[in-house]
Amino acid sequence: MRRALLLACALLAPLAQAADLKPFSANYTADWKQLPMSGSAERSLQANPDGTWTLAFKASMMIASLSESSIFKFEKNAVLPQSYAYERGGMGKSKSVKLNFDWAAKKITGDDRGDPVNLTLNNGVLDKSSYQLALQEDVAAGKKSMSYQVVDGDDLDTYDFRVLGSEKVTTKAGVVDAIKVERVRDPSQSKRTTVMWFAKDWDYLLVQLQQTETDGKEYTIMLQDGTVDGKAVKGS
Repeated sequence: MRRALLLACALLAPLAQAADLKPFSANYTADWKQLPMSGSAERSLQANPDGTWTLAFKASMMIASLSESSIFKFEKNAVLPQSYAYERGGMGKSKSVKLNFDWAAKKITGDDRGDPVNLTLNNGVLDKSSYQLALQEDVAAGKKSMSYQVVDGDDLDTYDFRVLGSEKVTTKAGVVDAIKVERVRDPSQSKRTTVMWFAKDWDYLLVQLQQTETDGKEYTIMLQDGTVDGKAVKGS
């Protein structure tokens, strides 16, 4: 379910021409074509008093719910995760992940579904939430292809993306000009597809995500309403 809704070593290099982060909040509708019900999702970015930031995501429907959050620092246009938490319940097996990023000791520790995590923390490593913000910032900076090292279980995985071009997206907040991005996967390894749209005029806020699983199930989240730096998102 998480993969459907999000649903992210070069990352620690400066994000080209990236401006200061802007807080945002967004509400989405979440639809599963094979199920006769809809859900909702929320995504937000907020500054904390200690200078860190929190990126949070919550989703729910009648039979399942999940929450995910990443606390990170944003220094020299780079995302440095500090901690990560994920909880899922309801649909299938429950899942819990908690990670701590110790940059002084260069260690990632925690647990993933009860299994201990102990990894070396190298420059550019992100968690499954903070990479999404790095992707958003890189798209805003005009990059056409992106690659991220992400903690996945007790290992690191590489997430690759490429920009497909510009496209208008009709949301409940209006029609927005967006950049279309797809997750790049080896088709011989996975048949899953993930496509995302980021609003050009709203600090590249995620406005739509579509995913097709290997079993053919299709999921979509679509922007319902939101704010960026205190201003309500409005399309044409």
